[in-house]
Amino acid sequence: MRFMVMMITSNDTPDHLNPEKSAMPDEKILMDMMRYNEELIDAGVMLAGEGLHPTATGARITYPGGKPTVTDGPFPEAKEVLGGFWLWQVASKQEAIDWALRCPAGEGAILELRQVQESEEFGEDIARQENALRERMAKNAAG
Repeated sequence: MRFMVMMITSNDTPDHLNPEKSAMPDEKILMDMMRYNEELIDAGVMLAGEGLHPTATGARITYPGGKPTVTDGPFPEAKEVLGGFWLWQVASKQEAIDWALRCPAGEGAILELRQVQESEEFGEDIARQENALRERMAKNAAG
């Protein structure tokens, strides 16, 4: 099963983990996180993972009345912001929790784990269509 693991930041999150505060982590923190990512990769757990730029460089699309409206960042009303993510392949929720507990994020960090919905959960026809889309994505990624 796959899990999306999100690092959620807020005003209480240390500057080095909060993209809204635009502070680069010090070298020790970067190296600790790199070692952690290497462990995830070596164990065959990590499928993807990235940090995110501040909301000031992003956009939010809402649908008031069913019509899309684009708002450029930053989003000052947001209490919590997604600072980065991993996508993991694990055997169970408990395994995902065990890996998350090893994260060197530190004081004030919040990790949220959410299981990814698999196409098979929606029936055979949807699974077939989803697999075809994944094959197309893989071709596009390969160039």
